[in-house]
Amino acid sequence: MPDILWPIKWLVELVLVAFHYLFTSFGLRSEDGLTWVLAIVGLVLLVRTALIPLFVRQIKSQRGMVLLQPELQKLQKKYKGKTDQESRKAFAEEQMALYKKTGSNPLSSCLPLLAQMPIFMGLFFVLNEAQHGKAGVGLLTLGLSKEFAGATFFGAPLSDTFLTATSIEVQIMAATMVVLMTASQFITQRQIISKNQTPANLQNSQYMQTQKIMLWLFPIMFAISGVSFPLGVMFYWLVSNFWTMGQQYVVIKRMPTPGSIAHEQRQAKLAAKGKLTGPEVIAEGDAVAEVKPEPKGQRVQPSRKKPKKK
Repeated sequence: MPDILWPIKWLVELVLVAFHYLFTSFGLRSEDGLTWVLAIVGLVLLVRTALIPLFVRQIKSQRGMVLLQPELQKLQKKYKGKTDQESRKAFAEEQMALYKKTGSNPLSSCLPLLAQMPIFMGLFFVLNEAQHGKAGVGLLTLGLSKEFAGATFFGAPLSDTFLTATSIEVQIMAATMVVLMTASQFITQRQIISKNQTPANLQNSQYMQTQKIMLWLFPIMFAISGVSFPLGVMFYWLVSNFWTMGQQYVVIKRMPTPGSIAHEQRQAKLAAKGKLTGPEVIAEGDAVAEVKPEPKGQRVQPSRKKPKKK
């Protein structure tokens, strides 16, 4: 069968070899594990930079889904108990119309993850073939492939996994990386639920129930599958998770969903610094009151006083 991942593997090898050459030109040893780990980090930075437009689209879609929840709840109540074919068809059409109106997508939170899967699988198979002494499909020659497979990082070969490890050093490093991968994924999803949701969604929302399932589902998937990943692949995924966690933190802090806890905190800080544009926010203790500004262009005419009689 033809190798459907051939183009992805070729690109992965191109980036890896390019960054490997860059770091060796700075004086690092070609066969050193640190050189290959830095090349993997460079691959992560390049991939995640290319995915920034997709991430922006994800944020907009997620924000639309949050603001859309009251309308979706009304729609669900409207068709509650109606199981006939016409009602289900009408419900689906009205639901898709709402999604189209706000540009939302229920699967938006999975877009960056799904977009990275081909790169992730390509790196996995490149490492797997290097582990068996095979040359790559592109610039990863047989010599570089053997260097990559035999490279060690703090005594742990990058091609080893937790399950295939023959030394305690590899098992300790692999277990630590699996824990960090799981924790970073959990914290990233927790940020969305705890700070970037409106109070109405936190109380009762099908979208919120889905987010809570994902809060536990993805970390469990990482914990189960991570023990079979080579250390080189786990370096990629761990650095990518840290990127996502930091990116999510910055977005929630600077562009929070209107009505969320993060949005109220940001408005209060801007008001305290006198940098708030738009509605003024007056913070009184823990309460935040919103005052709408007077419309521009309307000038209140002063009342004329009647002259006093002599």
